[in-house]
Amino acid sequence: MTIGGGSGLSSLLKGLKQHASSSEPIVSLTAIVTVTDDGGSSGRLRRDFAVLPPGDVRNCLVALAEEEALLSQLFQYRFASGRGLKGHSFGNLFLTALTHLTGDFASAVRFASGVLASCGEIIPSTAENVVITAKLHDGTLVTGESNISKTRSPIRDVRIVPKRPKPLPEALAAIADADLITLGPGSLFTSIIPNLLVAGIPQAIATSPALKVCIGNLMWQPGETVNFTASDHIRAILRHTGLTGEERQRFLDYVVLNSQGIHPRQLGRYAAKQALPVENDMVALREMGLQILKAELLGEGEKIRHNPTATAEVVLKLARLGRRRRQIQGATFSQ
Repeated sequence: MTIGGGSGLSSLLKGLKQHASSSEPIVSLTAIVTVTDDGGSSGRLRRDFAVLPPGDVRNCLVALAEEEALLSQLFQYRFASGRGLKGHSFGNLFLTALTHLTGDFASAVRFASGVLASCGEIIPSTAENVVITAKLHDGTLVTGESNISKTRSPIRDVRIVPKRPKPLPEALAAIADADLITLGPGSLFTSIIPNLLVAGIPQAIATSPALKVCIGNLMWQPGETVNFTASDHIRAILRHTGLTGEERQRFLDYVVLNSQGIHPRQLGRYAAKQALPVENDMVALREMGLQILKAELLGEGEKIRHNPTATAEVVLKLARLGRRRRQIQGATFSQ
């Protein structure tokens, strides 16, 4: 199962889909998705109709759709004009309407998943209407995911309002049943960590017999993670779990890092935005008790992104390891 949000999560799911969509699927997929987006179409629908933001969930639904044909294109279709419609995607409107018809967002997501024949389960991390707030290093408070993503001042920590919202029971059950749990790739403070601020989710991950893995980001994110090394990302994640002692030690097992060089031409474009590659400080990671798996994960194209297929192959390898570990633990427990 995967935990996150934004384009990083949907990209990973797209890579994993080819292993879950056959008549004899290799894996069973579940994604726990953050619901803190307040910008663009999602933000407008959230304010106008008091629904959870549908954008990240919509992208995950499409990523797992059995056929990326007309229906998937329809879900991603964005209106270019029209009073009240301009900027909205059809999928966001569809999920909003379904929420009002079914009575809650989680039911709407399940129904939409059936419509798209998604080869996996999408679960919002919470059903509560939550807002994320960031405290910057200068003490300034910034409210709202869209505002946080625009800041260029370093972030000290993030919080969620209301504090410690309740998780969906399905999310906790999926964590307990998983062979592998992945965090990332994705925006550290606005896609990954918000899920860990939901009550019970960090504890559920720590106590799950699954193998727990963080997929490292490739680049700094301006404002959010400038000068962050790979171990800085992990420290921020662990700090926001609120876990201590043995629970904290059991929260993560592996870190997946990219070993592939990035073309100078691509780096030049990113440097203008104050974004450089994340340093893989492996010594620090090992001192934290983490195991490291390196692979060539860079995707093609002008943007520096993870290759969905290559990343999925690494995840599958770790899922097999997690399954074997779970079986051994089960056999030991039954003796």
